[in-house]
Amino acid sequence: MKARQNIAVFLLRIALAAGFLSAVSSRLNLWGSKSSGWSKFVRYTAEVNSFLPYSWVSSIAVLSTLAESSIGILLLVGYQIRKTALCAVILTVLFGIAMSISFGCKEPLDYSVFVFSAGAFLLSTFSYYIWSLDQLLHQ
Repeated sequence: MKARQNIAVFLLRIALAAGFLSAVSSRLNLWGSKSSGWSKFVRYTAEVNSFLPYSWVSSIAVLSTLAESSIGILLLVGYQIRKTALCAVILTVLFGIAMSISFGCKEPLDYSVFVFSAGAFLLSTFSYYIWSLDQLLHQ
């Protein structure tokens, strides 16, 4: 049973990392014709944060991209997983709340934002992470 749990935790970590890195890749045009691009992302950032001053939009777009990139990379390599997962929780809950304020609760539910948050929270509760930098550093 322990082996299956370890593999499930590993798969959760990789799925969360892939989710963050895919979103960043899209806004940086790394998905080619499937990419959303930076300008569309900035417009969407303005829509999601419609309750904040427009002058904040560029900063929020850059900071969220840096945060998502960092979280994705750290989860992928498995470094400081517990802390990184908690950062992912905070970021995605804030995103879900902003989406709810601007669009209503259906939008974050349709895009599984709170499921993503819950998965990140679950990941933060484990004490051992196989195939991770954390595992290598603590041996």
